[in-house]
Amino acid sequence: MQPYLRGLVALALAAALTALSGSVAQARPDGEKAKPRVVYLTDVNGCADSFVRLLCDGFISAARRTGVEGRIVTPTVRENLVDTLNLVAKQRYDLVIGFGIVGLPEAMGVVAPRHPQVRFAILDRSHEQVPGRPRNVHGVIFRTSEAAYLAGWLAGRVEQRRRGRDVVGVVGGVRIPAVVDFVIGFTAGVRSASRRTTVLTAYSNDFVDKTKCEAIARSQIARGAGVVFNVAGACGLAALEAAEERRIWGIGVDTDQSFLGPHILTSVVKRFDLGFLALLRRVKAGELLRRGNTVLTLRDGAVGLGKISPKIPSSLRAGVDRLERRIMSGEVRVPGAYPSP
Repeated sequence: MQPYLRGLVALALAAALTALSGSVAQARPDGEKAKPRVVYLTDVNGCADSFVRLLCDGFISAARRTGVEGRIVTPTVRENLVDTLNLVAKQRYDLVIGFGIVGLPEAMGVVAPRHPQVRFAILDRSHEQVPGRPRNVHGVIFRTSEAAYLAGWLAGRVEQRRRGRDVVGVVGGVRIPAVVDFVIGFTAGVRSASRRTTVLTAYSNDFVDKTKCEAIARSQIARGAGVVFNVAGACGLAALEAAEERRIWGIGVDTDQSFLGPHILTSVVKRFDLGFLALLRRVKAGELLRRGNTVLTLRDGAVGLGKISPKIPSSLRAGVDRLERRIMSGEVRVPGAYPSP
C-alpha cells in the first residue's frame, strides 16, 4: 500500500492549501467543533495545467469562503481510478468531489455503494450519468444552454449583417450532455435571431487533438460559416485559430477567451468556482448530499457571456441584455440537454 500512497500527489498549491486548511490530524481545543473535510479529485494533469488550475483555484477559494478543510488529490496516470477513489473514501472525508477524469462516473458507480457513509459529488455531470445512481452521489449541472442561447442570438444577428448566405458553425468535442447542452442552446439562440440561418454542427470526438477541430472548422468556413463556436476545449482552440486565419468570428468556451484576439465575438463562460461554492456551503451547513442534482443557471451567475467584442454595435449589446433578462425571468425558456430547474 505504501508505494500506492506515494502515487497520490496533493497538488493544491501546497503553501496555499496549508494556509487554507492546516493539518487534518491537527489537535483541536476541547469543545471546538471539527471543520468539515472535503477532498477534490482532479485531472491527472494536475493543477499545473492552465484549465485545471482554474478549477483548483476555484476549489481553494470556495474552501476559504466556507471555512471547510480542503485537500486536492491528483492520481497518477498509472493508477486505477477505482482504487484511488476507494483509498480516498477510506479517509472518511465529508465529501469527495470529482471532475474531468476519464471514467470518473463509472468509477463512482463502483465505489460509492461500497462506502455508503461517504458523500460523493461529480461536477459537470448529472446524478443520472453515474451507473447505478448510488444514493450517496450528487451531480452538479451547469445550464450552459442559457448562456449559449445568448451567444447564438448574437452570432445570428452578426451573421445577418454579413454579405452572402447566413451560416454559423459549431465544433463540438465528445458528444456528452455537458457538450450537447452548449450546442442545443446555441442553435436555439441562432434560430431565434433568424430562421434562415444555417447551423453547421460537427463533433471531433476529442478534446485534445487540435488537428481534428481545425479540419472541422475549415470545412464549415468553406461552406460559408461566418462564425465558429468552440465547444471542444483545447481541441477547439484550433477552430478559433482557423476563424482568425479566415477573418471570421470565433466564440470561446468555458472561460473568457477574448485574450486570443480581436476575432473573438464573445465566450460562453462557466463558473466552476460557484459550483464548488454551492457544494461546500451545503457541507458546511451540515447537509447530507444525497441522490439528485444541484442545477446552476444564468440567474445564479454560474453561466454567462464573457467580453463582447468592442466592434459590436451598442444596439446588439442592448439586445443581448434584454434577452438575458427575459431568460432569467422565465419569459424565454431555453432548451438543453438537461431538464429545466
